[in-house]
Amino acid sequence: MRIGVLTGGGDVPGLNPCIKALVNRAVDEGYDVIGIRRGWWGLLNYNPDDPATHQVCTVPLDKQAVRTIDRTGGTFLHTSRINPSNVRPHEVPDFLRDKADLTRAQDFTSHVMQVLEHLKIDVLVPIGGDDTLSYGVRVHQEGLPVVAIPKTMDNDVYGTDYCIGFSTAVTRSVQFIHQLRTATGSHERIAIVELFGRNSGETSLIAAYLSGVDRAIISEVPFDPEKLAYLLQKDKRENPSHYAMMTISEGAQMIGGTVIESGPEDAYGHRRLGGIGEVTGREIQRITGEEVLYQRLAYLMRSGAPDSLDLMVAMNYANIAMDLIVDRRYNRMVALRHGTYTHVPLKTVTEGVKRVDVDELYDIEEYRPKTRRVEGKPMFLY
Repeated sequence: MRIGVLTGGGDVPGLNPCIKALVNRAVDEGYDVIGIRRGWWGLLNYNPDDPATHQVCTVPLDKQAVRTIDRTGGTFLHTSRINPSNVRPHEVPDFLRDKADLTRAQDFTSHVMQVLEHLKIDVLVPIGGDDTLSYGVRVHQEGLPVVAIPKTMDNDVYGTDYCIGFSTAVTRSVQFIHQLRTATGSHERIAIVELFGRNSGETSLIAAYLSGVDRAIISEVPFDPEKLAYLLQKDKRENPSHYAMMTISEGAQMIGGTVIESGPEDAYGHRRLGGIGEVTGREIQRITGEEVLYQRLAYLMRSGAPDSLDLMVAMNYANIAMDLIVDRRYNRMVALRHGTYTHVPLKTVTEGVKRVDVDELYDIEEYRPKTRRVEGKPMFLY
């Protein structure tokens, strides 16, 4: 049996340990593993008739190839946001351009399936978020067995309580928030820390809860800048060190406003987010007259090696995926549900959206986490 593995979308800490665990187990089971470079890009750009593309798009994986990769973050296979079912004209490989309509986006899934057949891949393991895994659903629908592994530091893949990368992103955020207290307190300012989180405010919520900041704005709840300014001014006034801090999701918006986006849409219909913290800071300063310190953590949230929790989940997810492959139980996504390792139908990822439980976990009047009773809740409270 030959297993193909790829990583797509944004990188997160934990991908390399996941790949290593998968390869080591597969080799022990007597299987071959081939890594696909740059996510779905590797399958789109692989030309069966041109050996020069083979090394660029794929790499054989054995125990020696992955021996040290778990010591670093990111993905040594590299990644991209290519969507083979929506390939824009500038993304079409040269060898396919004469067959393409270069006036519009096109679906190249038939080419992807031909490549997978040429590579003699029996089962594909995509590691990614909902965008990457939604195309994995398409590949399975076209007839190839798929076993998926969820990752995203936003922790918003539907069907699982936990995605690889989330714990490290929160850990990084808490560390930087605490470090930022020195400058904020020294200058007696209001600090606004903007965190990744397109549609789910979980990173802002949990980072705020763990770091003990004064307020947290999440993607799910539009906020009133006047009210927020009043609360932050009160927090600063009551703090003996005379400063206040808050977190805000990049996908947050003011009441009556819109999410701040920029640039063109990617292949999955998303535009770049970011800047709501800066806009909010200007409003807070205008309303209160207070000096504001704005810090966007952005890629620092997913920089460096994974923490121990992401190491554990990544390795365990890989082993569950291999269990499914050994047992020939395909069309599944590995998952954590209610604190227990399990797996769910792959199509689950396309059947809903995962968001913060606002009623249970967020105080919409005070703009802060609400954690009254945690008995019976999962570890991360979601």
